[in-house]
Amino acid sequence: MRFLSIYHSRETGLPPTQEEMARMGQLIEEGMKAGYLVAVEGCLPSAKGARVRLSNGTVQVTDGPFTESKEIVGGLAIIQAASKEEAIQHVKTFLHVAGDGECELRQLFEAPVAEPAASI
Repeated sequence: MRFLSIYHSRETGLPPTQEEMARMGQLIEEGMKAGYLVAVEGCLPSAKGARVRLSNGTVQVTDGPFTESKEIVGGLAIIQAASKEEAIQHVKTFLHVAGDGECELRQLFEAPVAEPAASI
């Protein structure tokens, strides 16, 4: 099973320290080598982003920063796990390295693999 972990945190406007970067780098390297971490990305400050919304046929674009948000998306990871419980354990480990915040964990839809057609 694959899971999407979306990390929500407060935006401080400060870059991570070298120590924080090293700890996160080590966690990512270990997760990739172990095979449970499929992909990971961190987000730049919301000032570099935009929100695009469609409502009643009208598209509205709002440039960042998103000051009205208490917490923003700080990053994401795709996790390979045998169960939801296993994925939760990986997320707990991540949060101990990342610090205060929360992760929304969602199982990803995986279409069944089609059998190749038999040749005649």
